[in-house]
Amino acid sequence: MNITVVGMGKIGLPLAVQFASKGHTVFGADVNQHTVELINGGTEPFPGEAFLQEKLAEAVASGALTATLDTTDAVSHSDAVVIVVPLFVDIDGIPDFGWMDNATQSVGRGLKPGTLVSYETTLPVGTTRNRFAPMLEELSGLSAGVDFHLVFSPERVLTGRVFADLRQYPKLVGGIDTASTQRGIEFYENVIDFDERPDLPQGNGVWNLGSSEASEFAKLAETTYRDVNIGLANQFARFADSQNIDVYGVIDASNSQPYSHIHLPGIAVGGHCIPIYPQMYLWNDPDATIVRAARAANRGMPNYAVALLEKHHGPLTGQRVAVLGASYRGGVKETAFSGVFDVVDELKKAGAIPVVNDPMYTKEELERLGFEDYEFGRQVDAVIVQANHREYESVRAADVPGARTIIDGRRVTSPELRAAISTYVIGSASV
Repeated sequence: MNITVVGMGKIGLPLAVQFASKGHTVFGADVNQHTVELINGGTEPFPGEAFLQEKLAEAVASGALTATLDTTDAVSHSDAVVIVVPLFVDIDGIPDFGWMDNATQSVGRGLKPGTLVSYETTLPVGTTRNRFAPMLEELSGLSAGVDFHLVFSPERVLTGRVFADLRQYPKLVGGIDTASTQRGIEFYENVIDFDERPDLPQGNGVWNLGSSEASEFAKLAETTYRDVNIGLANQFARFADSQNIDVYGVIDASNSQPYSHIHLPGIAVGGHCIPIYPQMYLWNDPDATIVRAARAANRGMPNYAVALLEKHHGPLTGQRVAVLGASYRGGVKETAFSGVFDVVDELKKAGAIPVVNDPMYTKEELERLGFEDYEFGRQVDAVIVQANHREYESVRAADVPGARTIIDGRRVTSPELRAAISTYVIGSASV
């Protein structure tokens, strides 16, 4: 089978490599020439994805995977097309379909009869049927559900562990009609292997969601549910701080009920998708007051972290504050929707001089992001831990000379560091 994967990002490229590993011929389409060149040279364009480099090199060397700038041509030679192009929302929560529309138009111009088109980018409910089906029909001259099949099958993986997550979690598929759904199921059963999961209500594998709308809703529901839980956890953390309660101890003592499933993220709010997808849900359901409140609570955590620093440290005017972590979470080189931007902005508003450290970024890369680089060993007045990089677990007082206050938003500081410098863990009153 010939497959085109549109979007060679941190999800699309591992998907393309996975499909190639199952014996299929894969075209990886992207608009970035440098990315295409790196892939065709057998080099991963971004670090941090487990097993990607070796799997990519093997797929390219065997001829199973070829990257291209010409999406339309690749689609014209394909039996299936998988689209994994970013969709963002603006400051008002309105989806920006620009990149998705461009990708869809390129696909439509090359679409041939009998092709399966699968959208994996998270979308507002109804988008596959009401926005992209007419666009594909107009550009191809074909009828969706008659001349080609169309499904929505959301990606459900985390960067850094895509190959493991593909095996671990069921693949959800819903089409615009029964025939499309069945074709989508058959496709994914051919390109993904699944781990045994006796804990699931049905066997692990490809699950029929019945419609593209149900599949779109399933992805929005699971991410929005997490955002609401995080919002609740953040409110627990703020209350615990005000009452000098170690909320982590409360959760540990609960013996997994009722709160131990809740992640307490401090100043971060989960994966980079978490701030986006609840807003897509709100676009569909503007009356979802609980979702809106949770999003507001989570968005306010960077402000809270800086206010907590000011409370315990004193006035921040002229104080040099090291923010540890530019990435949105530990072990991943990705700043999309990271809390670092809001933390730095809030520090500047308070008159502080923010500097940023991240073991996954070079000095030049941090500067291109608009940050002043911080290297351990340089004088600093205070520290805010923003990302849970493993490297931060071994930070000692000598690494941050001059620091007299630390706000740990991720509970990663070592006991030695907390003993040496006044440290306030969000959600715990430990000093």
